[in-house]
Amino acid sequence: MDSKGKTFGILTSGGDAPGLNAAIRAVCRSAYQYGMKAVAIKNGYRGLINGDMEALAPEKLIGLITQGGTILGTSREKPFKNPVPDEKTGLLPIEAIKKNYKKFKLDALVCLGGNGTNTTASLLAEEGLNVVGLPKTIDNDIVCTDMTFGFHTALDVATDAIDRIHTTAHSHSRIMVIETMGHKAGWLGLYSGVAGGGDVVLIPEIPYDINSVAKKIMERRNAGKNFSIVVVAEGAMSREEALLSKKEFKKARAAMKESIGYRVAHELEAATGLESRVTVLGYLQRGGTPSSYDRVLASQFGAAAAHFLVEENYGKLVALQNNQLVGVPLNEIAGRVKNIPMNHPMLKTARELGTCLGD
Repeated sequence: MDSKGKTFGILTSGGDAPGLNAAIRAVCRSAYQYGMKAVAIKNGYRGLINGDMEALAPEKLIGLITQGGTILGTSREKPFKNPVPDEKTGLLPIEAIKKNYKKFKLDALVCLGGNGTNTTASLLAEEGLNVVGLPKTIDNDIVCTDMTFGFHTALDVATDAIDRIHTTAHSHSRIMVIETMGHKAGWLGLYSGVAGGGDVVLIPEIPYDINSVAKKIMERRNAGKNFSIVVVAEGAMSREEALLSKKEFKKARAAMKESIGYRVAHELEAATGLESRVTVLGYLQRGGTPSSYDRVLASQFGAAAAHFLVEENYGKLVALQNNQLVGVPLNEIAGRVKNIPMNHPMLKTARELGTCLGD
């Protein structure tokens, strides 16, 4: 199929993640070989709404594979959520998007992002735009793909942090609580907890009983082990919280003065009488240079996206399934989260290693 003269817009949306620039580079370099042109859309869907776009020249791609962040900039703009007409133009966000899509003579969009980004991409496809999505998130929580780029680098960072905290925990005989990202799914917390030798790992999928966690720590203490490593995903919740409605839970979390890691530390101090300290890894996990794995994965996804553009295989997410790159309809991705199933082998591995999962 002749692809010469085709022009596509490319954007990154949502939280930044290692490998975004590598994916941008791969999409564009592959597409250029087919005679296509790329338009850089700045700051996610906000740039698409505002027309903040410009041609993306090949020289802009030099050295991108090693760079963290995204040269396109990003935002958490959600054009379909509570849409409000622009004060100057009177256009709704989707109307502005369609107008700029035509103005810049785009034949397609390539949207790099997580759940929110690809949900919006699916809605744009329903509006008649040609869209291809790529799965980016350190949370690894996009359905229908075995892996997302960004996850492995964040895993390396989190594991390295746990390794470093181990030494000070041992020196000071403390409970050390390490809070990882993972608002709705606990892949990062579970994998880094296992890789870093965590004694306790608390994730959103398994509501915790603080007494169960305290029991584990006291068992270690009584066995002569003077410290404990507790890995807590930011979305971890207690058994009591798990009984709340979504609205009630959100309200309860908004009322918390500190993040979940601090709350768990306070709860453990009260339950055990042992000194606790907290490290919140935060943005460290998604910044910096991507790992070699994420560079390769992002490059594979990007090159595949270019093929999708050539074949006009639109309305799809480029996904990895059983080591094969496939296209999954965006409407099968939209609004869904890939949680850790209770029969997942890594949960079994954690339990067999003696890791307490809070239940």
